[in-house]
Amino acid sequence: MDQTIQNTKTHMNKSFEIMLNDFATIRTGKANTALVENIEITAYEGTRLKLNELATIGVLDPHTLIVTPFDQSVISAIEKGISESNIGINPAVSGQIIRLSIPPLTEERRLEFVKLIHHKAEQGRIMIRQIRQTAMGDIKKKKDAKVFGEDEAERLEREVQKLTDDFMEKIEDLRERKEEEIMKI
Repeated sequence: MDQTIQNTKTHMNKSFEIMLNDFATIRTGKANTALVENIEITAYEGTRLKLNELATIGVLDPHTLIVTPFDQSVISAIEKGISESNIGINPAVSGQIIRLSIPPLTEERRLEFVKLIHHKAEQGRIMIRQIRQTAMGDIKKKKDAKVFGEDEAERLEREVQKLTDDFMEKIEDLRERKEEEIMKI
């Protein structure tokens, strides 16, 4: 397989992974650790750390997350950071753990999340198209430099387009599944 195709596939996979992680942060009304694990908490004299670096995060039931700090001295900083994160979840300290109750989504909020999903999916498609454009440019440069002939260039361009189409389909499938998950009551 040509190095251009391999690089293109690698870049497209990385872009898809970024989008997948981005989608995981969108609330669906069900408890999911991805909702809070990347919240930045100011602890230890102003040091900013992600919640998953300060605590274990677990799912108690479909509507409750449990946060167990590694160091009990940062429990109030974690509580404050979650409250200020603007994700619509209020932390409740219960001894050495913090409970996060995930409130049910209103119809209006669900529709806002669907719009957000459409926006994020479009950003993913844009990333994939930019990678395709770069790959096509590389193929053209190599063809112009006589690294390979016209037939080989056309074959590589078809492969790049097939990769692009495959990733566009994956993005669309992911968008549909996430939208369905959000709209499910």
